[in-house]
Amino acid sequence: MNLLVIGLNHRTAPVEVRERLAIARSRLGDASRELRETTGLQEAAVLSTCNRVEVYGLTADADAASRAARQFLAVPPHHLYELRDRECVQHLWEVVCGLDSMVLGETEILGQVKDAYAAAHAAGATGPVLNRLFQKAFAAAKHIRTTTAIARGATSVGNVAVDLAEKIFRDLAPCTVMVVGTGEISETTAKALRRRGVGGILVCSRSPDRAREFAAQMGGQAISYNDWPEHFPLVDIVITATGAPHPIVTADKLRPLLTHRRRPLFLIDISVPRNVEAACGDLEDVFLYDIDDLQQIAQNNLAAREREIANCRRLLADRLARFEQWFTQRYPA
Repeated sequence: MNLLVIGLNHRTAPVEVRERLAIARSRLGDASRELRETTGLQEAAVLSTCNRVEVYGLTADADAASRAARQFLAVPPHHLYELRDRECVQHLWEVVCGLDSMVLGETEILGQVKDAYAAAHAAGATGPVLNRLFQKAFAAAKHIRTTTAIARGATSVGNVAVDLAEKIFRDLAPCTVMVVGTGEISETTAKALRRRGVGGILVCSRSPDRAREFAAQMGGQAISYNDWPEHFPLVDIVITATGAPHPIVTADKLRPLLTHRRRPLFLIDISVPRNVEAACGDLEDVFLYDIDDLQQIAQNNLAAREREIANCRRLLADRLARFEQWFTQRYPA
């Protein structure tokens, strides 16, 4: 028996590659079931976030499953990494603890992995080994976050995006921000904006009820998804974080809205696939940042939490050994 993970992340592939593989949250269960049925994996789970796409599996023939999983991912092999058995276990646990994230110690990844596992389990793609692997990973993440300082500071992509906005404008009080999307990452971003004293928040979503609820929580104003162009004269910063599979802000839509502006427009696109067309960054007085552009800002928050990595891995080692012992007893060589 072999455990394996094959995937790519922000270190091995740029956003233009990651977005081609991105799987909507609503499809994770189907993707996990398809992976199990077509690759020879006995158990399978697919994880897809803005910074990574990974497939986890248990198989009796790791080499054959590896080849099939690589075909499933269908990207150039130099973007992929593969880890087996103990290294696979350690990798997943470091992922859920935020040790392998673009923003070291980020908190959002735990919820994203929980969602991916729940979808795979509901689809019947997991079994006793992956069930135990993921459940132990979640327990390890809780232990790490409560006993170390790994999560101190700006520990989410949303917070880093707000760092960027504050760096650009210095004072956010006169600024109006439009947040497009009402998911977890949008909520994190909006809360960070409010804490930093932003003047106004406009919330835009395909779900009017959700937009109104979200805006009420943030002390902002809900606007219609179809009417967002009308509000652009009021907006200084646009932060997009939706699950749309294509750009919703394009250069053709944006160009006529800039005619009467007398100040810059900053677009921060946290989505994968990207919600803002790259050509928008070529327009005059428009400054576009995508998820990969946030990497540099994240580096500025690393120093204090980097010292915690060794401590986190030390705490994980005992749990890892116990899981390895359980796995070896269940599937002796």
